[in-house]
Amino acid sequence: MEVIPAIDLIKGKVVRLYKGDFEKVTEYKDSPFEIASSYEQTGINSLHIVDLDGARTGISKNLEVITEISSAVGLSVQVGGGIRQLDQARAVIGAGADRVVIGSTAAKDPDLVIRWLGELGTDAVIIGADVDINENSEPIIRTDGWTKDSDYSLWQLMDTYMHAGAKNFLCTDISKDGTLKGPNTNLYINCVERFPNAKIIASGGVSSASDLIALKDTRVSSVVTGKALLDGRLTLKEIELFLQNV
Repeated sequence: MEVIPAIDLIKGKVVRLYKGDFEKVTEYKDSPFEIASSYEQTGINSLHIVDLDGARTGISKNLEVITEISSAVGLSVQVGGGIRQLDQARAVIGAGADRVVIGSTAAKDPDLVIRWLGELGTDAVIIGADVDINENSEPIIRTDGWTKDSDYSLWQLMDTYMHAGAKNFLCTDISKDGTLKGPNTNLYINCVERFPNAKIIASGGVSSASDLIALKDTRVSSVVTGKALLDGRLTLKEIELFLQNV
């Protein structure tokens, strides 16, 4: 299982939100480049960047940061946040990203995003699935910075895109994101059981090295972790040891 650190950006600054709430922002003093460089030195191979300006407004203010990291740090970069047009996806890839994460648009206009899969290639696209577990224990996709319910359950969304040739899915339980309360392992077990050929990237709730072990047991391909690393609850040394033992 690959461990992928996350950097969330607002106006070029590294931040974290609590459960996606833009009113509950923690800003970190180190620059995105400094943080990305520290990850590379540990032997980490990939970096997940969330453009929160793009997620909120649909307009990226962070392409320069993405370019700086992609050109100067030897990490494979995946970027999400407000990518609603094919030209935006191309601009992010042009800035040096290897993959783009398509979230709200994937739920709102599947026919459009399926065409993007053909344009960009299935390896370059990650379908982002931000879910809210409802009272019937169903994972419902939320959109627009997690403010609106969609018409899709996670299972319907994944089924649609798997049939279209998609491979990569980033699945976030939004009730866990930024909380440091542990990941929703049952959700990922269900994902892997229902779609064994998909590459599932788990996200949300990681608080310690023990959570990495629990997620590895679910057989997801990767896990994204942000706040735990930035706050020092999960250390780069622990990740290094985990990767050596995988």
